[in-house]
Amino acid sequence: MVAAASRCPATRPDVEEIEINLLRVGPDGAMAGQPLIRALAAHGVDIVFGTPGTHGLPAYRHLHGFGVRHVSMRREQGAVHAAYGHARVTGRPGVCLLASGTPTLDAMGAVAQAYRDSVPVLLVSCDAGQAIGDQAAVMGSVTAYSHRVTSVAEIPVAVARAFAAMTSGRPRPAHIEVPADLSEALGAARPVAPIRLAVPAARAEDLDAAAERLSAAERPVIVAGGGARGAAGELRAVAERLGALVVTTAGGKGVIWDNHPLALGAGIHLHTVADLVEQADAVLVVGCELAPSDLWNGPLPLYGRLVRIDLDPAQIVADAVPEVAVVADAAQALRGLFERLDGRPDDGPAAGEGDLDPADRKLRDEIRDEWRRRKRAESRAEGAEWLEVVDALAAVLPRDAVVAAGAAALSARGVLANLPAHHPGAFLYGDTVAGFGLPAGVGAKIAAPWTPVAVLLDEHGAMTALAELAAAADLALPLPVVVVEGPEVPGDGDAASGPGNPVWASGPPSADLAALARALGCRSVRVSAPRVGAEVTRTFGADRPTLIWVTT
Repeated sequence: MVAAASRCPATRPDVEEIEINLLRVGPDGAMAGQPLIRALAAHGVDIVFGTPGTHGLPAYRHLHGFGVRHVSMRREQGAVHAAYGHARVTGRPGVCLLASGTPTLDAMGAVAQAYRDSVPVLLVSCDAGQAIGDQAAVMGSVTAYSHRVTSVAEIPVAVARAFAAMTSGRPRPAHIEVPADLSEALGAARPVAPIRLAVPAARAEDLDAAAERLSAAERPVIVAGGGARGAAGELRAVAERLGALVVTTAGGKGVIWDNHPLALGAGIHLHTVADLVEQADAVLVVGCELAPSDLWNGPLPLYGRLVRIDLDPAQIVADAVPEVAVVADAAQALRGLFERLDGRPDDGPAAGEGDLDPADRKLRDEIRDEWRRRKRAESRAEGAEWLEVVDALAAVLPRDAVVAAGAAALSARGVLANLPAHHPGAFLYGDTVAGFGLPAGVGAKIAAPWTPVAVLLDEHGAMTALAELAAAADLALPLPVVVVEGPEVPGDGDAASGPGNPVWASGPPSADLAALARALGCRSVRVSAPRVGAEVTRTFGADRPTLIWVTT
């Protein structure tokens, strides 16, 4: 498990001790932003990521008074990614405060990443005035809730609704737009308590049907996605009772630790996984979209064998229609399923198979070992170009470490299926926007200051997120930022091109990343792949970030 989030150094006042009468906003704007920050504090927010701008200053001046710490990032996308990393580690919604207009639109891709990964991030944008266009409709396409407030009284209501949207059903980001000219309006804002929401329970008849289908299976398989992150113990118990091998998506990586006898690790796109699913007579899919973003080699052969658990009623039939559907929170559904499965009380892997004779047990174990061998061989062949770096990291990362990786073949093919993970928050992966890894790593490190956090990027991702090195340096974070050298853009001589089909592209422009990192206040070294581990370990004890530029 990772450590709890750090608190603001200043004493955090009890929200209930603050004046609970109407909060008046005067025409001079002296109290502008107070209802917003008070509402955030009432919902447990103690850290806000942002890029301060003129129109947000009325809110910023109240942060300290409510015990809310501000972390200044350098780019709008970086602020959202940092809030994402903070949310993934703490399990609570991350919050960022930006100016409206271009800054908010610049952050839209990062919000889309949170939407796709089901991570609750609240973006509050403060614009120049009500006369300027309504961005709430635009942001509504990548959020569960997007609203433009039109009065001071509406602010705490909008915050309560946003948190309700983020924390009920499938987690999603939310957006609130606050016109700056409300600071010149006379108004009143009554405090609104957080809305308490019940988690929907699975129907007993659905759990009965799922248990019946899985109990009858001789070759069950489990596929776990990001929706299973909060149900790691329950998932492991069901897998052990069924004796089912478990494979995960990028979002589900670490839900079952990679050295567990039933774990195949991440990488549901691999051909070996498709073969495994094809021979299975029942496949339990938990909290997984089964989307092309995870299955880039084609869909899994699930017809006639799929049992699906998902919190989202719309998602339960998306991309693959199940034989049995259970709409519920993953942990609650898996507990109910475990209670209904045949088998004696849990005593280790494949506990439900206690009646196997030694010969059958030996054959079963040999079959599982063969699947693990096949999957490992394909994973390492796919990631061969980056294995020196991945293996060097695996040798030194503690079991509680968090790795934040950006959109790159390095991450998708090198790290995803080859770097071991030992807890559900071990791998933060953003493949929608380049440069995700660095600000997400900053957010994760702030959330868990005693947990080792490492960032892994290619050169393109490093150049995209370079400015956030300054933020990490200002915060004095002992953050290793591993940048692996080498273009990943096809050139005219690559296999993808050929006679009559040239690819007119080149790698990223060369730059002295080590010098740039030093200029931004970081340490920097340039090393060969075998030395990566030693430098990462050294950085964990340093007083600032280190850019580790790996030559290959």
